[in-house]
Amino acid sequence: MQPQLLSWSQQALSETKRAALITLLADEDPIVYEAVQKTILSCGLAARQWVQPYRLSGDPLLRRRVLGILRHLGRQEADIRFLAFCLNNGAEFDLEKAALLLGATAYPDISIQGYGALLDQYAAELRSRIDPSASARQIAGVINEYLFEELEFIGEERVHCEPEATYFNRVLDRKAGDRINLCLLYLLLARRLRLPMAGVDLPGRFICRYQSASDELFVDVFNCGSFLTKADCVHYLEERSSGYQADLLSPVSPRRMLVRICDNLHQGYLQLQSTDEATRVQRYLVALKA
Repeated sequence: MQPQLLSWSQQALSETKRAALITLLADEDPIVYEAVQKTILSCGLAARQWVQPYRLSGDPLLRRRVLGILRHLGRQEADIRFLAFCLNNGAEFDLEKAALLLGATAYPDISIQGYGALLDQYAAELRSRIDPSASARQIAGVINEYLFEELEFIGEERVHCEPEATYFNRVLDRKAGDRINLCLLYLLLARRLRLPMAGVDLPGRFICRYQSASDELFVDVFNCGSFLTKADCVHYLEERSSGYQADLLSPVSPRRMLVRICDNLHQGYLQLQSTDEATRVQRYLVALKA
């Protein structure tokens, strides 16, 4: 049976063959199921059109297996889309879109527009509370109170290897994440509020920098938005083996920030021994560094 099934994938399937595959997809024999699944997946994204109606099947087993296939195909499509984004953009791009496109490679059913609307909601609330003429500390203080006291976002040092702390959509869902994704949240809100903030990629640390003509402030978002002076940052760098270098306090490009996010994700998958996932993210890193 298996060779016959696989041969079907090399040609356009007739309605009869599609129906036969769907019937066999609910077979309780795992060997039959694996062969059928492989055949359907080998048809590529085109299979989604004729498989999708069965996601509402009254057969729980068929429904579960169809949903699994649709999820696989969704991830495949998201993978292609994100790789294209990495290859077709320079150093400057929409980091919000990039982070959510990355999230879709693992969670293909997410709504990018929905997360954008959530961030708009957060920004609208902050806009009603912030005095544009206030100092950097006062403005950041309002943001900190809202994010870390009211919404209760937190940093997750111990689970830095967990993918959920690294995918931005899951950070928003769980209100918890790693250093760079919490900074990303801060920066995306600042962009909506037209605040002069940028990301700063320190060795072993990622922070935000508020820089205007009259004010400068560094914010350690991971530690509930604690404030740092330039002297604090210089002291931190001097204690590192790399030493202080002025360019380390400069704003980073969206591309470099996305590289950092993907690198954290890659390292996390390696620690979890998720070889296939690590290989997938490695492809993104190669595309971003090309």
